[in-house]
Amino acid sequence: MRRLWLFAALLALNACGRYFAGPLRPLEQQAPEMRVNDDGSVTYTRDRLTITLQPMTDGQLNRQFASVSQQGAHSSNPYTFGNWHPTGDGWTPPRFAVFLVTVSNYQYPKVLIDGLQATITTTNNRRYQAMSYGQMDEYFQAYWLGRTGQGRAEYESRGDLLKRTLLGRQIIFSGQEKQGYVVFPVLNDDVKKLQVRLSGIVLRFDYADQPLEQIDLNYQFERDVFRGKQPPPELVEKH
Repeated sequence: MRRLWLFAALLALNACGRYFAGPLRPLEQQAPEMRVNDDGSVTYTRDRLTITLQPMTDGQLNRQFASVSQQGAHSSNPYTFGNWHPTGDGWTPPRFAVFLVTVSNYQYPKVLIDGLQATITTTNNRRYQAMSYGQMDEYFQAYWLGRTGQGRAEYESRGDLLKRTLLGRQIIFSGQEKQGYVVFPVLNDDVKKLQVRLSGIVLRFDYADQPLEQIDLNYQFERDVFRGKQPPPELVEKH
């Protein structure tokens, strides 16, 4: 009876289909200092300091790193699966939840931001912590097949790109603009509304170079989640 029940449950699950998440989009209601932009990003402004957070789709990331995203299963884009598709399927699942942070500082002598302090909280009480380079390197070691040849080249390519583009502890001096990616584990299927929090941003330092003024920024987003055997056509185009 237990086997029959399990078989029936699997059939029901297959009949209901699977989940397909749409791209994140900003909520219209943000903090007063926040501005929603046409490209789906949200910008915090304080005098001549701006800090912009943009949720990235796999399509955007594949175009940004096109040279390492067009080799199928051997694509070495660290943020997506490239143009690889599971066998017999035309849909590529997301690998991570990725955001681009852009800081433009024309106000303070220097600003300190640490991408590893970023967190996501959701309206259904889930929480995600930004991933470090070490955590992502450990994740990719499972894809390093054979430890030599092409597998080694792909592993090193991912690592090199991460070192150049992942946002860690970053100081932005006056007159500088810096960008970097903040990466979270892939969001659960039941997540529809969320808040990305950039914590501990230091705007002023004392004579001993210790933080004197800090801020935390909250960015609000939402997404649609579809269920079926295939994703809707409009989602495939955005993906």
